[in-house]
Amino acid sequence: MRAVMDGLGRASHVDFRIDRQGLLMRGARAAQLGLLGALLLVGGATTQGQTQTLAALPDASAAIERGGSAKPVSAWNDFCARYPAECAVDLKEPTTLTMTPALWRTLTAVNRRVNGRIRPVIDQDHWGVVDRWDFPDDGMGDCEDYQLLKRRMLVERGLARRALRMTVVIDEIGEGHAVLMVRTDRGDYILDNKTNAILPWQRTGYTYVKREGQDGLAWVALNGIASPITTANR
Repeated sequence: MRAVMDGLGRASHVDFRIDRQGLLMRGARAAQLGLLGALLLVGGATTQGQTQTLAALPDASAAIERGGSAKPVSAWNDFCARYPAECAVDLKEPTTLTMTPALWRTLTAVNRRVNGRIRPVIDQDHWGVVDRWDFPDDGMGDCEDYQLLKRRMLVERGLARRALRMTVVIDEIGEGHAVLMVRTDRGDYILDNKTNAILPWQRTGYTYVKREGQDGLAWVALNGIASPITTANR
């Protein structure tokens, strides 16, 4: 305690211990508020990170129902005769891929890159035949050629070919069309040369006919409808 003089020269006493206690309490309160703010900031960053991770994944799809065996289009058999390794089934590979943000970025990048790189042309103008499945190494091709190149690029990036299945559909104008089905633990997704968007199979508007099998060379039926003779459209 210390004596001080007021403005009239009278002595008064101030207890500085009380002042010090008050300062200490205010300091502790400020420290608590600062710690709370830091925790809220960290928590907010964590929540934002989780939201960004979830947003980086596509909407969940579903696995398409398969039926019995089906014959591939004849142009597929010719392709396999020229590129037997592309048609072989490695039973040690997984039948589905684990969907992650990294996988989704890879699928999106490859789909967009091929779609922007290849000039669409029908097989009759390109090869002189109604339907031919081949790699568009000259920069031109139709639907199946786009998908074959995408599959080759994805395999080169370490994805299992067994989970990347060439698929025949009836498109929005009633013609045969080829797409690439990517089978994942979140469902089946479609890479298509008609769009850069990778969609769950049930949101494409296509009728699914058949796709490559995962256990051998035979294909599998998907909807039990008649198969188109060719997939020769752009």
